[in-house]
Amino acid sequence: MSAEPVLYSFRRCPYAIRARLALAISATPYVLREVHLARKPAEMLEASPKGTVPVLILADGTVIEESIQIMRWALQCNDPETWLQRDDTALIARNDGPFKHDLDRYKYPDRHGSDAMAHRQQGMEFLHVLEARLTEQAYLCGSTRGIADAAIMPFVRQFAAVDSDWFATQPIPRVRSWLAEALASELFSEVMLRVAPWAPGDDNLVIRGRQES
Repeated sequence: MSAEPVLYSFRRCPYAIRARLALAISATPYVLREVHLARKPAEMLEASPKGTVPVLILADGTVIEESIQIMRWALQCNDPETWLQRDDTALIARNDGPFKHDLDRYKYPDRHGSDAMAHRQQGMEFLHVLEARLTEQAYLCGSTRGIADAAIMPFVRQFAAVDSDWFATQPIPRVRSWLAEALASELFSEVMLRVAPWAPGDDNLVIRGRQES
């Protein structure tokens, strides 16, 4: 067992992105194992039979297999930007539930047999909620970024990327600015490291996390 937690991840997965954001901001060192989704490692499936990323295995063998739980665990260990003070469990639940439902059916209509435009419109209802928040304050829960921003942003990123030209014309300028700022941040760049899929026998790739200045 590694001395550091082991994270099974997939670079573009929004759930995995938000887990890595919290691990990075909390300066938590971890072993990164990029997963090829068509060839999921037996070690990951043994730890978490549900077979989805992210999965975090702690040094004592404890398995955390929900991304929001990974975020809260990391921030409870170390929260230098006090992200946990800017939380909104109801807003995150709306993102993870109805908005993710609409996002999947907008992005993958053939897979779901869905009306992409109807789900795009329903997804926009959530983005208008975010727009209203960001009209009042710089971030979703206050004047600085917090866990709500990090938990929701990767899904808005995915929504925006389905049709970026259309997204750029929508009446949600504050959402676009908030998203652009997050995507241009040093933190986001750090967690989007490109690595080859992990295979048994590979050397551990330890991500050391941010060092406080």
